[in-house]
Amino acid sequence: QVQLVESGGGLVQPGGSLRLSCAVSRFTSDYDAIGWFRQAPGKEREGVSCISISDEETFYEDSVKGRFAISRDNNKNTVYLQMNSLKPEDTAVYYCALGYDLLACVGQAMNYWGQGTQVTVSA
Repeated sequence: QVQLVESGGGLVQPGGSLRLSCAVSRFTSDYDAIGWFRQAPGKEREGVSCISISDEETFYEDSVKGRFAISRDNNKNTVYLQMNSLKPEDTAVYYCALGYDLLACVGQAMNYWGQGTQVTVSA
C-alpha cells in the first residue's frame, strides 16, 4: 500500500500564490507518475498537472500553463505544485495521486489517491 498526504491549501486572494505538497509514503518502480487533480463544487474532477518520477517529464492542463509548476523531490518522497497568479476559478479541492505512467496520469487512471486539500481563491 502507498499513502499520499496533501498539505498547503488555504485561502488566498486573487493574484496570490500557494505551494501544495504531496508526501508519498514510498516510491516504487511500479509507479512512475504523480499528478495533481482538482474538483470544484458541482463540477467533475479535472487533471491539473502530472510529472514523471523517473525523468521529470511534465504535463499541464491548458488553464494552468504558465501559472502552475510541478516538481518533485525524490529524497523527500514529496511532489509540489507551485501555484501563482491564482484566480477564483482555481478554487477547488486539490488531490494528488500516484499511477503507472504519465499517460495514465493524463487519463486520470491513477492507483492511489490522497484525501485532498482545499484551495479557495477569494477577495
